[in-house]
Amino acid sequence: MWRYLDTRFEEMLGSVLLAVMVTIAFVNVIVRYCTSFSFAWTEELTVNFFVWVVLLGTARAFRDGGHLGMTLLYETLPRGVRCACYWLGIGIGIVFFGALCWTGTLEVLDEYELEAISESLGIPVWWYTIATPLFSLLIIWRMVQRAFADLRSGNY
Repeated sequence: MWRYLDTRFEEMLGSVLLAVMVTIAFVNVIVRYCTSFSFAWTEELTVNFFVWVVLLGTARAFRDGGHLGMTLLYETLPRGVRCACYWLGIGIGIVFFGALCWTGTLEVLDEYELEAISESLGIPVWWYTIATPLFSLLIIWRMVQRAFADLRSGNY
């Protein structure tokens, strides 16, 4: 079970979030067109869940080695230069998502201390923004996993 969760966590959580987003958006559209009433809270959830899904998709892309790359130039380089570029890219990615994790953590702490409340649902805003540092750590973990797998296989 743990192994399956480790390899498919992003897909499982992303699927649930997308299903919730589609359902509440669909219900809101039906209610808005059939009545004069509208659910204001649906936009709050869909926007925040969309950010979560994007971060989960980024983690999945790094896990599977499917992230964006310029392979035309990369594959023409000598193996040693290609290896250096690969590790430089991994290092820059880890630094970027480490910085995102750090600033996301500071944001969550500020929202927690200021007791910021969302406008539509009236829940603490940090419930939404906690995903940024957590999923940034997940992305870093997936980058490291992919880097070690590529190092073992020599596929870089």
